[in-house]
Amino acid sequence: MHISETCHPTADAADAQTALTEDGTHDRPGTTPPNLITNVATTDATVPDTAMTATIHRHLARRGLLPAEHYLDAGYSSAELIVQARERHQLALITPLRTDNSVQARTRNGYDRTAFTIDWERRQVTCPQGQRSTSWTPCRQKEQPMIVAAFPLSSTCRPCPVRTSCTSVQNSGRHLTLHPRAIQEILDAARAEQTTPPGATDTPSGAASRPPSTKPSPSPAYARARYRGIKKVHLEHIVYAIAVNLIRLHAWWNGHPLDRKRTSPGRMKMS
Repeated sequence: MHISETCHPTADAADAQTALTEDGTHDRPGTTPPNLITNVATTDATVPDTAMTATIHRHLARRGLLPAEHYLDAGYSSAELIVQARERHQLALITPLRTDNSVQARTRNGYDRTAFTIDWERRQVTCPQGQRSTSWTPCRQKEQPMIVAAFPLSSTCRPCPVRTSCTSVQNSGRHLTLHPRAIQEILDAARAEQTTPPGATDTPSGAASRPPSTKPSPSPAYARARYRGIKKVHLEHIVYAIAVNLIRLHAWWNGHPLDRKRTSPGRMKMS
């Protein structure tokens, strides 16, 4: 079950109280609307979350509900999807990305990708010692276009005084595997932001005016569907979403907004 909902700044209790007029009715401009579920997608458990991101965007676009910024958890994101959303929908995905999984990055000991400078026009990479790569080979890995930039062993890597900080491979020079430029630049920027200490840079404040994609964790109530078949299970999920929206609207209409910070342990986790 893949849920999308609107995302508004949190309203405090004082705001809710001042939003009531003398006759007990709502003064709508003074209230913060409740977060409402705007899209529900149902899939087999074997479908990866990343396979649903573009589908969710199509569903939202069809109903005119695409946000300017879309907040997702890491399971729905990739650098390729960030580029795709920007090009197809002018949509900014706000999401953590997978970190660099190289030995140097994991151990924080040695030269990882960020220590190298990429010259995309010249199709060349410069290492921290000022040496340049001698090959630039486009290829495909896991059906994705990639680029392998390599440094020569005999003339560059073998005599390098800091070779052990760069690579442990003995029979070849250092290789860097890169995504195409648009994807690699987004990936580098996102990883740099994720590793920056909190408060060191400006981060998006508030939230999207329209729905971020959210993913509930398996809950006791919905870990097993009541019916068989995707269509029937999807209908069950839609009824569930309508019920949640009605509960939130009822609370808002009656001047008792729900606590947005409350989490039901073991039932649903929203990102």
